Order: sequence, then C-alpha cells, then structure tokens
Amino acid sequence: MKNKVAYFGVLLALALIFSYVETLIPINFGIPGVKLGLANLIIVVGLNKISTSELYLLDILRVLISGFIFANGFAIIYSLTGAIISLTVMVLLNRIKGFSLLGISAAGGVFHNIGQLIVAIFVVNTLSISYYFPILLISGLVTGIVIGIVTNEVNKRLKIPEM
Repeated sequence: MKNKVAYFGVLLALALIFSYVETLIPINFGIPGVKLGLANLIIVVGLNKISTSELYLLDILRVLISGFIFANGFAIIYSLTGAIISLTVMVLLNRIKGFSLLGISAAGGVFHNIGQLIVAIFVVNTLSISYYFPILLISGLVTGIVIGIVTNEVNKRLKIPEM
C-alpha cells in the first residue's frame, strides 16, 4: 500500500510539473484555450497502470491544484469539465479492444476540447460560439496524437509498474 501511495504522489507531482512547464513554453497558438496538454501525458500513461477510480482522482487533483496555482476559477471549470469528459472517453475506448494508445489519446484530446466548448456555450449562453468547433477539433486531434506518440515512447523506455 505504501508503494501505491508513493507512485500516486509521483504521478501527481509529474502532472503538476508538466503543467508548470507548459506555462513556461512561449507558444501562442493564437486561439484561446488551445494548449499542448503536457500534463495529460501522465493521465494517458496511467490508463493501464492505475485503477480507473485512482485515475479520475489523479486527473481531478491535477486540474484543481494546477488551476489554483497557475490559473483562475473559470479556467478550473473549463479544464475540469474537459478533463472528466476526456478521461471518460479514454477509459471507455481503452476497455474496447482494437484501439491503440495513440487513437485513445487523440480521442481524449478531441473530447477535452468538446467539454470545454460545452462549458463555454453555457457560460456565454449562446450557441454562436460553436463555429469554434472545427478549430478545437483539429487542435485536440493534433495535441492528442502528440501526447499519444510521447506516451508510447515513455512506455517503451520506462518500466512503470502497475499499481
């Protein structure tokens, strides 16, 4: 049990470090809300390493802590909605045989952005911002693929034990 808690703490710390590193990267896509999603690397790595309930806890804690440190309340709401929808889709796809980790990660990136768009529609109280969907679809797909590729490389090089 002690090892499980230690591994969970390491995964959470790494996710927070990646969130911080992302704030330092001077990449401006020119599109509000579009980020690389480096912290999602830890979530995708954890898909086959920790239980689903622990993965949800890790994702929620990651969003809340990094949101309080690096962002604001609205950003937390957007990120939390996107994270939960994204993780739910990834968990479901991971249970279906035939999906690669790359495909699962790409779907996660897309659904993260869909979750954020849903929140934005409710916050702004209009469907007119749905024109933004194709941009979010493409950016989520690209960042999800990148995270999937990096996750595959991490899994090849590191022997991360299942917890």
